[in-house]
Amino acid sequence: MQQEERFDIESFGLRAAQYVRASTDMQRYSNENQKDTIAAYAARRDITIVRTYSDDGVSGVALTANRPPSVEKTLIRDAISGSADFDIILVYDVSRWGRFPRC
Repeated sequence: MQQEERFDIESFGLRAAQYVRASTDMQRYSNENQKDTIAAYAARRDITIVRTYSDDGVSGVALTANRPPSVEKTLIRDAISGSADFDIILVYDVSRWGRFPRC
């Protein structure tokens, strides 16, 4: 039986981009609260946050229609370009990334 190899990011000192999104200012998960939670998570794991991508007042349902191209497209382009200054992307919760209704 092959032993499972585990990826332990705690020992790598990775550089991260963080992505935060709040649809409205009244949401429980404000961008600032998300940043604070992500920062605490990163600090416990020796991860340095080097970049923040932020969508303010944008619904997660419309992944491309309502998001400013400077946020969504830039994050994805930076991540796949090979020239990003970060190794990983941290989000508070997958719901902050977007809503994924059944197609």
